[in-house]
Amino acid sequence: MTSDKSATGATATAEEIQEWMVAYLARELDTAPQSIDVTAPFETFALDSASAIGMTGDLEQWLGRRIDPTVVYDYPTIEEFSEYLADQR
Repeated sequence: MTSDKSATGATATAEEIQEWMVAYLARELDTAPQSIDVTAPFETFALDSASAIGMTGDLEQWLGRRIDPTVVYDYPTIEEFSEYLADQR
């Protein structure tokens, strides 16, 4: 999946990465983006290891760089994970 935004992921800010993840999870869960709490743990969204790998794979494509899927467990919320990823560019 790709972002609907015209900005490239390679230069994405934490806020843009956060928006990407909210949109991704909203699509996966078939829910409104407003219902996604960026401070809630990923497990709240039933994001199991297979789902985490799928999300990070799509995120890798958008950002244009490799992401270790296990990092999701070190940064267990959308807010924390997006800040980590933005700091890694």
